[in-house]
Amino acid sequence: MATIAPLQPLVEVQGLNHYYGPPPGGHLVLEDVNLTLYQNEVVGLLGRSGSGKSTLLRSIAGLIRPRQGTVERVSSPDCLDPSVAMVFQTFALFPWLTVQENVELGLEALKVPAPERRARALAAIDLIGLDGFENAYPKELSGGMRQRVGLARALVVNPSLLLMDEPFSALDVLTGETLRTDLLDLWSEGRMPIKSILIVTHNIEEAVQMCDRILVFSSNPGRVVAEITVDIPRPRDRLDPPFRALVDEIYAQMTAKQAPQGPAKDGLFPGTGISMVLPHVSTNSLAGLIEEVDGTPFNGSASMAELADSLQLEVDDLFPIAETLQLLRFAELRGAELVLTRAARRYAEADVDARKAMFAQALVAYVPLAQHIRRILDERASHTAPARRFRDELEDHMSEDFASETLKTVTNWGRYAEIFTYHEDDDQFSLEDPQ
Repeated sequence: MATIAPLQPLVEVQGLNHYYGPPPGGHLVLEDVNLTLYQNEVVGLLGRSGSGKSTLLRSIAGLIRPRQGTVERVSSPDCLDPSVAMVFQTFALFPWLTVQENVELGLEALKVPAPERRARALAAIDLIGLDGFENAYPKELSGGMRQRVGLARALVVNPSLLLMDEPFSALDVLTGETLRTDLLDLWSEGRMPIKSILIVTHNIEEAVQMCDRILVFSSNPGRVVAEITVDIPRPRDRLDPPFRALVDEIYAQMTAKQAPQGPAKDGLFPGTGISMVLPHVSTNSLAGLIEEVDGTPFNGSASMAELADSLQLEVDDLFPIAETLQLLRFAELRGAELVLTRAARRYAEADVDARKAMFAQALVAYVPLAQHIRRILDERASHTAPARRFRDELEDHMSEDFASETLKTVTNWGRYAEIFTYHEDDDQFSLEDPQ
């Protein structure tokens, strides 16, 4: 009976915490993150922007020193000195250098002799499909070709671990799909020198397409809330039922409300009362999603995955809209399904004035900050109040940036609903616009 060789760890992360700004007043980005990355696997870090995925990646790369915890690269008989290379979201190429010169940079920093640098760079350029463009400058290349240069620059130093920070998000859909497929082919065929790949993404389908394991992160602070093994043979077809089922499962994981783990000052809807942080979502986006789900083929109920495909939205765009509709009682999130309420379906059929009235009613009923501003304005004889007063109140519960975004959001919603107005010149709210 054959024995299965034990998995060889490549990187171990233990108890990692990281703040931006001085603790305890600083912003906690990562909290108690533990991760073991093994050889011969592709692992995805999946979550919204602000969940600390890139901070974790940079900590593993040695670009950031975490405030607490350890990051250890583990030696093994076939990998005595684990090394890393990184591919960034932005191409980060030097515009005055040719493709070959950009690829050689890392080798030059390692003091590799010029003849060897040239040979290894040309081999890497050929491997990623840019043979013939060695003397081209970045301005002559498309976005996909520039990202291939970034990949070649990472591979040429023969790293044990390839770190990728949203490497396809700056590309159009077709280019990103082509580069993703080519990278998976190189990995599956064993043509790259690397032992493992760790990739940051907020695209659920991309994570399922590429990864053997997916770590799902919550936000503010970033924690690993789920670990999902992808037991789907490669190559993977996005239309296969197991693929779609796993995508739906991950959407359900990411939309599920996480139990609070101690006091939190920042995040999406983390508090009650006016400490509820509001995302920057426009009323047009809210109306657009209601109309999309109300219409054919959804007829009032749609899976989040179908909506993402239909509207070409990433989770960072879709989730805040869906959760705001839930906050306003225009929708319910049932696992990975977005279901419109009766009020939302009436809203979809209403004219502009009726929509404004329905939105105003929901805003005052379900958004405590909007209700608070309106009550203060009603109580004052002048029916005015300085915006600074509300910013100060918000900053007692959340960071300055979240307070600013929250007040800006509620200002736009309140103006649309005509429950109050705001005057930028004197930074003041009032019930009526004197103009």
